Amino acid sequence: MLGCIVTGAAAFDLGPAILFVPADRPDRFAKAAERADAVILDLEDAVDAARKAIGRVAMVEHPLDPLLTIVRVNPAGGPDFAADVAAVATTAYRTVMLAKTESVAQLDDLARALPGVAIVALCETAAGVVRAESIVAHDSVVAVMWGAEDLVASLGGTSSRRADGRYRDVVGAARSHVLLAAGAAGVAAIDAVHLDLNDQASLAVEAEDASAVGFVATACIHPAQVPIIQAAYRPDPEAVRAARELLAAAADRIGAFRHAGRMVDEPLLRHARALLARAGEVSGS
Repeated sequence: MLGCIVTGAAAFDLGPAILFVPADRPDRFAKAAERADAVILDLEDAVDAARKAIGRVAMVEHPLDPLLTIVRVNPAGGPDFAADVAAVATTAYRTVMLAKTESVAQLDDLARALPGVAIVALCETAAGVVRAESIVAHDSVVAVMWGAEDLVASLGGTSSRRADGRYRDVVGAARSHVLLAAGAAGVAAIDAVHLDLNDQASLAVEAEDASAVGFVATACIHPAQVPIIQAAYRPDPEAVRAARELLAAAADRIGAFRHAGRMVDEPLLRHARALLARAGEVSGS
């Protein structure tokens, strides 16, 4: 699949389009799994407080493929966390997204409550973003995601985007910070959802940018966003051809060399190898 990062303990290889589904809507589970590369069964923001218990029951009684499913639980220390984790423990699901992750202690709480869990840490508050380095270093963390709207809310703000749809500077900085922390720790990074369902062009641009800078997936909230994300992460055939040619040209070279009008050294070769890996090809060059 596209978007594979192997960590010291586990591989995160779910594909580029990961679709949130409210856990209290089991009628949507199978359809979501058919459309997306992977599914996030959401027990947190997508479920009304009065329906949390209904969501937990639905998650247990309507199982999906545990290898392609993430369960988002409510924040550690909150009123629903223990019940969420207890429900997950009765299922085959062992990849859990911890909402509003802000500390290593919270990750420890989840790891103790659910031995063997693979955690997707969701850094979506100011505290979570600034502590991203310590969060991604936790032994149970296999991936990290960031979120724009909760981040701005935690800052007391009112809008994550400018009038033209671009992220405001502090939001873009948070996105970069979480990605850099993930890269330094060798864990996968998942890009945030795009809330404007009518603006498919901007979603395509953001997903293409996410793929280009090293995110392994983009989360989404509607099935119509899935093919747009998948296409954005799929390497262009011409780019794949050019990467093959570059690595072939490098096979008998030592050090930097000129190719197709530009100087090439090891970082550009790594770019080419990464692109071929996303295309499902493996190069030993």
